[in-house]
Amino acid sequence: MNTVFRLRLLLAVLAPVILALHPATLDAQTQSVRPPQRLPTHTAEKEKINAWTVGLAGGLLEGAPLRLAAEMARVVDDGDNLHVLPIVTRGPTENLNSLLYLRGVDLAIISSDSLDEYKIQFPELRRHVSYLLNLFPSELHVFVRPEIQSLQDLAGKKVNFNTLGTAAAYSGPLIFSRLGVDVVKTFIPHQVALQQMRKGDMAAVVFITSKPVDAFLRGKWEPGFKFLPVTYDSKFEDYYLPAVLEAAEYPALIKPGERISTIAAPTVLVSYNWPAGSNRYQRVARFTDYLFSRVDKLQAAGFDPKWQTINLGATVPGLTRFPVAQEWLERQGRRQQAKQ
Repeated sequence: MNTVFRLRLLLAVLAPVILALHPATLDAQTQSVRPPQRLPTHTAEKEKINAWTVGLAGGLLEGAPLRLAAEMARVVDDGDNLHVLPIVTRGPTENLNSLLYLRGVDLAIISSDSLDEYKIQFPELRRHVSYLLNLFPSELHVFVRPEIQSLQDLAGKKVNFNTLGTAAAYSGPLIFSRLGVDVVKTFIPHQVALQQMRKGDMAAVVFITSKPVDAFLRGKWEPGFKFLPVTYDSKFEDYYLPAVLEAAEYPALIKPGERISTIAAPTVLVSYNWPAGSNRYQRVARFTDYLFSRVDKLQAAGFDPKWQTINLGATVPGLTRFPVAQEWLERQGRRQQAKQ
């Protein structure tokens, strides 16, 4: 009897422990037969990465547009939510072609007058391309020798337009054609052409870039070397804007108080007009919202000084604004009014 009593007492003591352990044992057994969690497949990971990746055609490796593209990419980066790929191309004059025909390109930095090339072969171009932002003006600099007094004096003489692929190499001949001045065009590095100017072998060089140009600030020029004025009129209204060169920008070449009239070709961030609601449209829309909302970050120290003078509301001749950009500006306008 003592033995039976002891067994019953032992079972009474161990029963709660056995019952407590039993569910855990079952759960462990269930886990041991549960299939392992599957890792994302290559295809799924590829789709995830590409879903919010935006291709931005920037330009030549040494050019300002590519530098601006890289800075935009850095500021709007949001991991898997937005990834911008700046693309090195043959130059800003080729970027529009990349936007229209190259796979994976959603945005491009172009010179506004590059639209002129497509007027005949792509007459509905403006329906396929819209602008997000007027980044900066590229002023026309026509720099000439002392004996040249007017644009007409350059007729039949050697004028350099920098190397092929640059803004000057494309826009310069186009502008001279509109001016009706037929020159002997050369396309060599401007540093070489400037040396030829000193010797009298070159009549002029044409720069189309943001002022001031370093070559004219550092170089020492004999009296008479100068910039020629170019008048802004109806023949430039489609793609260009009026501009001036001033003494404060080129003190060694322009007299105090003097202003040299010229024109400027806007350098523009443009988008392909993807169908509204499509994935490609949504990518550009997200990029636009991020860029406009974070433009103040681009104006901080360490970024290109051009961002300091950016005007989000500046228009671009010949193009309409991307709808999401226009909506963002209108929202900001309403908020400013509400604060007043």
